Amino acid sequence: MTLSPRSSIVVAGAGSVGGYVGARLAAAGRDVTFLMRKPLADTIARHGLRVSDLDGRDEILPASSLKLTSDPKTALVSAEIILVTVKAHGTPAMSKLIAEHAPQGAIVVSLQNGVDNATILRNAVGPGRKVVDAMVPFNVVQTRTDGAPPRFHRASSGTMQIERGVDGLRDLLDVPGTPFAEHGDMEALLWGKLLVNLNNALNALSGLPLVEQLGDRRWRLLLSRQIREGLAVLRTAGIRLTPVEGVHPRLTAFALRLPDPLFGLAARRMMAIDRNARSSMWEDLEARRPTEIDHIQGEIVRLAEKHGVATPLNRRVMDLVKQAEKAGKGSPKLAPESLETVR
Repeated sequence: MTLSPRSSIVVAGAGSVGGYVGARLAAAGRDVTFLMRKPLADTIARHGLRVSDLDGRDEILPASSLKLTSDPKTALVSAEIILVTVKAHGTPAMSKLIAEHAPQGAIVVSLQNGVDNATILRNAVGPGRKVVDAMVPFNVVQTRTDGAPPRFHRASSGTMQIERGVDGLRDLLDVPGTPFAEHGDMEALLWGKLLVNLNNALNALSGLPLVEQLGDRRWRLLLSRQIREGLAVLRTAGIRLTPVEGVHPRLTAFALRLPDPLFGLAARRMMAIDRNARSSMWEDLEARRPTEIDHIQGEIVRLAEKHGVATPLNRRVMDLVKQAEKAGKGSPKLAPESLETVR
């Protein structure tokens, strides 16, 4: 398949990340179809879509300029590029829809948290469709106000990484607001990103904005301990890691333990976050939706069990998130001391 700026792109599961990336592609003139839940599609059809970022870009795309649908067949039947942006637990269902409706030769790109989404897609979508792994380094916040366009706001920075091997794909997706670069070892990168994503659960349990939570050394120490548990597991399992946004997780774990003044100096880039941003896992708890905990802390815990490595804090965090899911009351707004029963 020869890609061009007019290649048909489908954002499959256009929630926060998908809504943002799709909007930036549409704003740049790409041919984008949003496959999303009907309530959100109906709201955008009435009011348009607002897309903004930490760098000051802020625009409203009128509904008339957008292709919106909640019907998988309509969206996928002529897709050339499919950006899969559903939560990790939704990957099997989306894989089935792609297998049923997408044309042979379609390129399927996983823009998701977790380390095994591309494998699930490859095993399910059929040999005629190329699956490409990718990594999203930034946080996107979705907000809705009655009578106004839903807003998709990139609340932190970073360059999206995509697996090498498909000519023209990086150039097609690399538009203002969603910079893309190619990477030669996506597995190592995704494991590194998973360790950074261990904070998603801490943020969800705290209920605090990310800037406030990461500004508190007590929460940073918990994140550092989780990352160090993960590093021990991955070392035992022989899994490689590469830096995420130029920083190796070992250095991240060290920096998180610094006193507040030193951390503020050492981690300016990490703290370049919108003051109201929280993690997607916090959003899921607040919306009473299933979280991705099994695909983040759960990956570390399962690998630890397989190799006989202790990961008590990751297990504790996973259990607390599952309890919050079951309670259905949103973020439990825990204090960091609530997790300190484990040493």
